[in-house]
Amino acid sequence: MKSKKFLFLTVISIMLLMLLAACGGKEDNSGTDEGSTNGDNNTSSSDIKFLSMVTGGTQGTYYALGGTFAELISKETGIKTTAEVSQASAANINALKAGDAEIAFVQTDIAYYAKNGLMMFDGEPMDDLAAIGALYPETVHLVTTAKTGIKSFEDLKGKKVSVGAPGSGTYANAEQLLEVHGLTMDDIQAQNLDFGESVDGLQAGQIDAAFITAGYPTAAVEALSAQADVVIVPVDPEKAKALIEKYPYYTEDTIPAGTYGLAEDVPTVSVLAMLAVKKDLPEDVAYGIAKAIYNNTDKIGHAKAEYIKKETALDGIGIDVHPGAKKFFEE
Repeated sequence: MKSKKFLFLTVISIMLLMLLAACGGKEDNSGTDEGSTNGDNNTSSSDIKFLSMVTGGTQGTYYALGGTFAELISKETGIKTTAEVSQASAANINALKAGDAEIAFVQTDIAYYAKNGLMMFDGEPMDDLAAIGALYPETVHLVTTAKTGIKSFEDLKGKKVSVGAPGSGTYANAEQLLEVHGLTMDDIQAQNLDFGESVDGLQAGQIDAAFITAGYPTAAVEALSAQADVVIVPVDPEKAKALIEKYPYYTEDTIPAGTYGLAEDVPTVSVLAMLAVKKDLPEDVAYGIAKAIYNNTDKIGHAKAEYIKKETALDGIGIDVHPGAKKFFEE
């Protein structure tokens, strides 16, 4: 009899313990698990097995840096990351929107347009766009060759000029620079070519000039300089000031003598390159991305690595910084 009573009490005790444990589990789940994202998204870092980073064309700086970044991120986060060829800034924003990529190289001006539903994103703001950090100046090159005789923006009238794909960052830069020089797309024979196609067209004499927005030295223009006398059309400082006054995400820049075989410094303008993600990326993953890049700039074998610094990573960014990246920089 005693044994039956003991067994009954034991069963009751076990049931009570299980009930208490279940209640405790529910209480814990109501909080924020480590590795879960901010807000209402329930994705955790453990759910992510792969990260896609969209860059740019194979002859641009984005792609050149992308492979190294992907390796560093893979090592730091333990999540396999690959760098993908793309049509750069605007296309990269659309890839983030569609869920086709998790990390994107993008110009700061294009990120601003996307966040606020302006320009090529007119009426379609991307509220969940967030920054990891700024990288380096994206210099606007207006490239031609000595044989074209083009020396100024005014000389572009009636000429075949590559302006990038409609909706791209390069296209916006071309349109705005033409504007401050009293020109429009209607004043030129606009050609929608990528960097590699632009260089091929210049070399073959099929186009007269090309807008290329990329960190110098960029591979496409270096390749051209090996075959022809490269000319970078200067942006007069007064025109640069007018541009910056209307579009404050620009800054004055200079392509130094010796770059692409240039005999002297060439004044121009630039925006910034940055990395962008969506806000629902888990906080620890965004933290790992920032840590992988900004703690390992000595492992980035590109001339632009000297500009990638923790101290300036939040400069010139016109959108929200991802909480994970913000945590890294605050530390």
